[in-house]
Parts: sequence; C-alpha cells; structure tokens
Amino acid sequence: MTRRSAVGGWLIGLALLLVALAMARDALDRWVDATVLPLTLAETSVEMRDREGRLLRAYTVEDGLWRLAPTLATVDRGYLGMLIRYEDKRFHRHRGVDPLALLRAAGQAVWQGRTVSGGSTLTMQVARSLEDGSTGRWAGKLRQMRVALALERRLSKDEILGLYLTHAPFGGNLEGIRAASLAWFGKEPARLSAAQSALLVALPQAPETRRPDRNQDHARAARKRVLERMARQAVLPRDAAEVASRAELPSRMEPFPQLAAHLGDRLRAGAPDLGRHDLTLDAALQAALEQLVAESVHRAGSKLSAALVVADHRSGEILASVGSAAYGATGGRQGFVDMTRALRSPGSTLKPLVYGLAFDQGRAHPETLIRDAPVQFGRYTPRNFDGRFRGDLRIREALQLSLNIPVVKLTQEIGPARVMAALDRAGVVAKLPGGRPGLAVALGGLGVSLHDLVQLYAALAQGGQGPRLHATRGETGKTPTRVMSDVAAWQVGDILAGMVPPPGAPPRALAYKTGTSYGHRDAWAIGYDGRHVIGVWIGRADGTPVPGAFGGDLAAPVLFQAFGRLKHGFDPLPPPPPATLIAGTADLPLPLQRFRPRDAQFTDAAESPKLVFPPDGAVLAATGGAVTVKLRGGVGPYLVMANGKPVLTGQRRDEFEVSGLGPGYSTLTLIDRNGRSDRVTVRLD
Repeated sequence: MTRRSAVGGWLIGLALLLVALAMARDALDRWVDATVLPLTLAETSVEMRDREGRLLRAYTVEDGLWRLAPTLATVDRGYLGMLIRYEDKRFHRHRGVDPLALLRAAGQAVWQGRTVSGGSTLTMQVARSLEDGSTGRWAGKLRQMRVALALERRLSKDEILGLYLTHAPFGGNLEGIRAASLAWFGKEPARLSAAQSALLVALPQAPETRRPDRNQDHARAARKRVLERMARQAVLPRDAAEVASRAELPSRMEPFPQLAAHLGDRLRAGAPDLGRHDLTLDAALQAALEQLVAESVHRAGSKLSAALVVADHRSGEILASVGSAAYGATGGRQGFVDMTRALRSPGSTLKPLVYGLAFDQGRAHPETLIRDAPVQFGRYTPRNFDGRFRGDLRIREALQLSLNIPVVKLTQEIGPARVMAALDRAGVVAKLPGGRPGLAVALGGLGVSLHDLVQLYAALAQGGQGPRLHATRGETGKTPTRVMSDVAAWQVGDILAGMVPPPGAPPRALAYKTGTSYGHRDAWAIGYDGRHVIGVWIGRADGTPVPGAFGGDLAAPVLFQAFGRLKHGFDPLPPPPPATLIAGTADLPLPLQRFRPRDAQFTDAAESPKLVFPPDGAVLAATGGAVTVKLRGGVGPYLVMANGKPVLTGQRRDEFEVSGLGPGYSTLTLIDRNGRSDRVTVRLD
C-alpha cells in the first residue's frame, strides 16, 4: 500500500467517523426533542399573606404535602451558593448532564467497590423529583438524563433551580426550601445561618434518615460533611464552619402559621383558583389578638367562644380578624364556627344609631330632657334592663345608662323602617325574625354580625360616612353612603366617649358601647378612637345562654386591651364639626329642651295629674301597709309606682288604695296616659 493510499484511507475513515458522530448527535437531538416531559407546573400551597407579605396561613396540596412556591430573590444567597457548590458545581456550565461528574462517580464506585456519589446534576435531581423516579437503577438513571437534557433545552437555569427549590424533599410531608425552612426553623428562607443552610443542603439526599427530629446523629454528620467541603473549597472560613458544625439542631418540626384561619378559609372558598391572597391584615397584630382572645375566653369559661375584628376606619382595611377563641376546637367552644360572620342579637349596640338619627332629624340634642317612665305602644311595653325608672334625664345620660324606654320612644318617633334603612346604608345586613321591623329593633330584636357592627361604628367614627370594610389589598368597595350628618355622628361619639371605662383603662380614650342580648346569649363591646375601630363578641357559638354575662363585664375589658396592643396605642378622637351646637339644656331652642313626640297631646298645667292625698311629707299610721290615694286631673289610664316599681296599672278611678308598703319612707309616683306625672313621699309609722 502506497503512502498516498494510506492517507486517503485515513481521511475516509475520519470522514466516516465524523458522519457517524453527526448522525449520533442528530439522533441524540431527536431523542431528546422527542422526550415527553413531566408536568413542571405542580400544585403549590395556597397562601394568605399580610400587608407586608408575611405568611399568615398556607394550605397543604395533594396527599397532605407542604409545597410552597419560592422565588430565587427570596431565598438566602448563601444557601444557594452552598447548594450549587456541594451538589453541582458546574451547574451553570453543563447542559443537564455533567460527564465529568459521571466519570468521577464511576471511578469511585470501581475503586471502593460501592457507590459513593451518584453523579446526578441538580437538573437530573429535578427530573427525578418531577417523575418521582428511581435513583439507582440504570434505566431510571438513563430516563433522568434524558429528561434533564430536555429540561435544559426548554427552561433557563433559574427556572430549573426554582423547580429544585420547589420539589426537593426535606423529610416527612415537606417539599421545597420554603416548607423546609418554615418547618425546621420557623422562618422564611430569606436569611439562613451557615448551620441552617448546610442542613438544608444535606437533607434532600436522604430526607428520612437525616431528619433531625428522628435521628440527630445522622443529621449532624451529614451537615458536618457539607460544612467541611465548604471549608475546603473556601466557601466558608474554617472557623465559621467549625462553629456551624456545633450549632444546635432542631428537635421537632415547627407548626405552620395558621393566623386568621376563618378569614383564610372564606377567601379561599370564594376564589379557589387563586394561589396567593394578599390581605390588609397585620400578622403581628393578628397573632397578639388571637392570643388575647384565647386568654380572655380561657378565664371566662370552658364553653365560651369569642370573636374580634379590628379595622382602620379611614381606609376600611381590616387589620385583624379573629373568628373564634380556638380554630378547629371541638366540644363546647365549637371553634370551627366563624363568629365574626354569625348573625346574633346585637343587644344595645344599635342604640347609638337611633340617637344619631334623632339628632340628625332635629328631634333631639344630647342635652334634651327625656322622660324615663313606663310607656306602652299598643301591646308592646318596653322595660329597662334593671326594671327601674329614672324620670326626667338628659338624652346623654339615657344613652350612657343604656336605658331602653327613651330609645324606644325615639325609635317610635323616627320609625323602625328608617332605622333599618340606615343600617342598609351603613352596609349592615340585618335579619329580622318577622316580616316588618318593629320597635324592638332598637333593643337588638334582629340578627347582625360582628363584622357588620364594626362596619356601622366605622361610619360613626368617620363622621357618618365610613368606607366599606375589606380584607383584600387593592380591593375597591362601593362608594360610602352617608348614614347621618357629621354633627350627629360627632354628638354620638362625644356621648360614648363619656362612658365609664373598665377599671384601669384611660377615660375618654374611646367612644364605645357595650351590649347584652336577651337571655345573656351575647356580650358585645364596640368602640373607636381617631383611627381604629374594634368590635368584640363573647358568648357560646350554639346560642345557649351564658348566665351572668354582660357586655360591660366580659367584652369591654377585652376591647380596651385590644386597643392597647395596637402599635401606636390610642389615637385622639376628633374635635366637633364647626356647625355643632354645644349648649346646656336651658340654652337650647325651646323645641329641643324636652323631647315630645309629634303627636303628643298638650294640655294646660291645671289638667296635669296631681296627687292631692296624701300630701308630700305626710306621716301616716301603718294600717297593714295600705294607703288611700286621691288624685285630680290628668288623663287615664294611670300607672302607679311605689319606690320605683309599678304596683297598679290601668287605673282609671281618682280614688284608690295602694297596699304592700312597709314601715318608713315610701315614694308614690303617678303617671297618666300622656306621660305627665306627680309624686309624693310619705312615712308610715
């Protein structure tokens, strides 16, 4: 063979080799391109985030897994650097498979007679996680390589790293770096120590055998290997690695945040396709108030529940929402019931609305006198909570004492339908037990929710026209509708600010009202300062009575404590609007000095009822505790009271006998049909 023919043969062989390599490359390309990739958009936990982006609550995905979607920008850079240097230092240079790592792994296996390292790249580990495939069998390894090569062609390096951070197993039902960091360290992975980063690098290689809550020795040894390699590669200083290797390991998984759980459930149910809900809540405030509610109910009784809502009445943003004292609790507390939305009787908490409407219509003023005496509207006879009557007093005092008869008189004058219309304008959804509203609406004879009561008081706090409450950031509600004038709203707030606070609480810091529903089923306290409005409900979720429960005793202290947990404490209440009439009773216009219904029957003073016997101050002989009474004037029927308690009703005669009086002083009061009265004090010896 000549030299020329030999060279020609070599060139032909080289050409054939190149053609073969090209064909192999093309075949490999076709093989990779034909790869059917597993789904890369796996389900991640639905998250509720607070106003600062902090996690309030997350929900597990299929099979009860915690898998929270991360972003590279929110993961500690030190951890990412340690992960790549330990698992795949040529990650940014290879195309899914690292031939050098495979050769190294094969050489170590031959030299030591066992598998020392698998040679898998991070991309191959992602492929295994997506398919839940095998790591050791050659068929499984080949499949991982094929999927890894295909992933690298279709995704960027950051996207592949993001898939690893989402799907890597970290023990138990934890997948992904965020779930792992929250469970093992109780925090997001934005700032991790060297010890924490090393443990999180080591865990995915053997997530069950290295779980620190089950095998601290294996976890410590695996973490130490990571730290030693980082020290050899100068990623960490040697002394820093030594210190990190001695750091304490977590001994248990931390529970995932479960703040504002009832609100989260409701929002998730309302938008099931939304993966992240950005809320107006403040996570720190929410946690503090959940603890406050739990402690308050724990002291009050084993079957009690409680709820609390905090809002900024200037913006309408809900800052905290506590639906029960213990979410998910069974038994008496029934913690699964969201009591911020349950319809309950509001007790006396609607009285400020009635007074405000009366002020707005010019029917009354805070210094107007009103008579607290027995009265009957058809078959409806309202009574005060304590069964007593105070006679003439200012409307300011009537509201602060939460008397029933004066507010029912005003409701009769305004009309129950107008009260219901005002509730509707305020955004309150009220449920009437019957068809048409009656006078009892002023005393809590309807069903409303805590959320809606806070909405009503937000309107009062904002001068009669408050924003709609909302919990989702960026939400735009309806344009606020005016409920009453700014003057009337301020007058109501000024009266409520004069309420006596619970022991130890500052005076005139809040405009607040308490309420107790019929049968002691609900204890309420709603109040506001210059910026915030808070509502508190305490009772039993099943609606059974709580003997001895009063809003002033149970709910009011919690209300003031809740305000004390706000970041800036109490904000001052606003000054009166310029048009406000501030005057004493005697200086008011004559129609405002004393409340009289529009249809009141006016008669001369001579026709007013007069007790002519016994005279005032008389000393009488006790004859079985009975006293003969004579009267003149007035319009029957008459009501007769002895020492503030009714003893005769429907009396029409001008001479009758009052019995049952004991020795000593007694006050007899006579009231006619038009509310005019006379009284005398006598002594029985």
